[in-house]
Amino acid sequence: MLITKASEYAILSLIVLSSAKDPMDSESLSRELAISKSFLAKILQSLAKAGILKSYKGVNGGFALNKDPKEINMLDVLSNVESKAPAVFECSPSEKDCPSDRADICSIWPFLNKLQIKIDDFLKNLTLADILKD
Repeated sequence: MLITKASEYAILSLIVLSSAKDPMDSESLSRELAISKSFLAKILQSLAKAGILKSYKGVNGGFALNKDPKEINMLDVLSNVESKAPAVFECSPSEKDCPSDRADICSIWPFLNKLQIKIDDFLKNLTLADILKD
């Protein structure tokens, strides 16, 4: 599945954080978005580890965007939150990943691969700034 709840929550968090004046802690953010704090904390940590968010420690700590919204592309967000590149179909990333080990004779794999390349390109070019405009 391309967009999971984790990906959805990551994007929603980035939208909220883009308009926050100060860093927001995971508890405040989870309340605002009505998301489990523990689940959201894992998402925020993965985004911080990827350099998309900056993590601040201490009493007034929390998370803030570490990059300009124009520099945050959705392929990076989804890949880091999901811990793998987003895939439309299980077999589409490469022939060697075919679950049945029959990609060499599969008539649909070339189509799925072309679709995946187009989606990856779209996500790479779609930035947080684009989402904020809509």
